[in-house]
Amino acid sequence: MSRIQETFKRLASEGRKALIPFITAGDPAPEMTLPLMQALVAGGADIIELGVPFSDPMADGPTIQRASERALAAGMSMRKVLDIVRSFRASGDQTPVVLMGYANPIEAMGAEPFTRAAAEAGVDGVLVVDYPPEECRGFAQTCRAAGLDPVFLLAPTSTEQRYDDVAAVGSGYIYYVSLKGVTGSATLDLDEVAQRIPLIREKVGMPVGVGFGIRDGATAARIACLADAVVIGSRIIEEIEQSSREDAPAKVTAFLRGIREAMDNAGAPQA
Repeated sequence: MSRIQETFKRLASEGRKALIPFITAGDPAPEMTLPLMQALVAGGADIIELGVPFSDPMADGPTIQRASERALAAGMSMRKVLDIVRSFRASGDQTPVVLMGYANPIEAMGAEPFTRAAAEAGVDGVLVVDYPPEECRGFAQTCRAAGLDPVFLLAPTSTEQRYDDVAAVGSGYIYYVSLKGVTGSATLDLDEVAQRIPLIREKVGMPVGVGFGIRDGATAARIACLADAVVIGSRIIEEIEQSSREDAPAKVTAFLRGIREAMDNAGAPQA
């Protein structure tokens, strides 16, 4: 059982839902990523999605695009991202880390060298936005052979055939994109999410995390009542943008603690 699977199993036994925050590696500076990852853990993160910066992040809204631009301007690369994960593991933290990004940096490195290096660095899963499940069975097998969970996206427009395709190759959890659009945009249709989650669970047989458009504790709490995990990214990056480098880790911890508290209180009995 992978570290990601163990995390979901433990949380289920505790009656809690996973909090999965996202930040971009190298933003606002490479030396800030490790303290920011540690700040996420201090704020209650159960799994960290670490963005691999890319020049054309087509699924991401302007906030995460700016983060990628800052990271690339600071010289971030795939190998430097893996160095950061290695440092995170050297600090003793065992929180699962999922690399989230696009195919080009992986293709440039090669699938087998990438998965081998990622596993050696301490990565637990990989989510490649532009790897459709029906076209990357080989990549998914390579991931699992290296001990990595290949995580896939589903969306409001996904067909039941796509559910089956994801079930055949994915592991760890499903990332359900809760709206039509890019990260950080629009307003969640919680009724639609409530209708989709049971069907996804039935078809794919693994935990479902919901992301895109979650910006506050109230929305995170409502999602936590429906799904197995809450994924939040753009709002955290905005917190980083609006803070000095010295203050950013503490601000991120404080913000995430509010989200964690709202999620944990969502199912608590009222006095």
